[in-house]
Amino acid sequence: MIHNNHENAKPLLCPKKKESSLLLFILAILIVDYYITKVMKYLFLALRPKQWLKNLFIFLPLIFGKMLFVFPANLESVIAFLLFSMIASVGYLLNDIIDVERDRLHPTKSLRPIASDKISIRQAQLMAFILGSMSIPLSFLLDVKFGWLVIIYFVFNLIYTKVLKNVVIIDVFCIGTFFLLRIIAGGIIANVELSHWILFMTGLLALFLGFIKRRQELKMLEEKGTLHRHVLERYSTYFIDQMIAVITSSIVVVYILYTVDSNTVNFIGTKHLMYSIPFVYYGIFRYLYLIYKHNEDGDPTNVLLSDSKMQINLALWIIVCIGIIYFKL
Repeated sequence: MIHNNHENAKPLLCPKKKESSLLLFILAILIVDYYITKVMKYLFLALRPKQWLKNLFIFLPLIFGKMLFVFPANLESVIAFLLFSMIASVGYLLNDIIDVERDRLHPTKSLRPIASDKISIRQAQLMAFILGSMSIPLSFLLDVKFGWLVIIYFVFNLIYTKVLKNVVIIDVFCIGTFFLLRIIAGGIIANVELSHWILFMTGLLALFLGFIKRRQELKMLEEKGTLHRHVLERYSTYFIDQMIAVITSSIVVVYILYTVDSNTVNFIGTKHLMYSIPFVYYGIFRYLYLIYKHNEDGDPTNVLLSDSKMQINLALWIIVCIGIIYFKL
């Protein structure tokens, strides 16, 4: 009689053990998935996506150069915005890595992913390398001049982080330079010759925002501020308020002169751009109101994103400018 050994053989794993193994496997997958999702979330936050709003300055030459509806200039400007945001995030990551110990002394910067140990320095370095190795070659593919400007922005950002951010007044001028580089980048991509007025306006607005940011940092940090950023030791609230007053009046005067300048009128074909002046007045006054009355932190992106009146005013200014420039309203 022949016995079937296979029929009598015991299964390698009993049903209960199989279920346990399967549950452990699923649990391990869920844990890994949760960890990866969490790390990716904080890596994304470390890129400071809110700060990408500053790169919208790239579109100003496109709008005021009457190229907004011209293809492919409009599409290439969008691509330039994305690439500039990538290289800017590389700078933010490196800045947070370098200043990690000081940021831990700051009431709000201590919450950043690197300073709060949500992500490691090694992970941040890897992300910076990936973004840098992608954005720089792609920038050269888009436009060679734009590629060199991206490198200049990146190198200048490193110099600022390591040296210039600790030099009084020069640190704020560096902020102005970053905005000017954005405007120049937009001009290159849109193939628009930049007016000296738009350069003056950009520089003055950047100085205005920079000095207000320093003022609020100085006020917020008080005694700890000198530990977080040594340059704050050399500033005083009174001195910064004087600078803000001078720059505020300059911004308004320069914008008024731009709207009535004969070159501007001839290029646009109408004098009606002066009707956009009230929106500039209101934007400046509203910003100062939020800083002095509501004691906002001075970060322009946070102020803009948190105040609906500023958002409405900005939207109306853009709509009015586009209507006047393109439709001769």
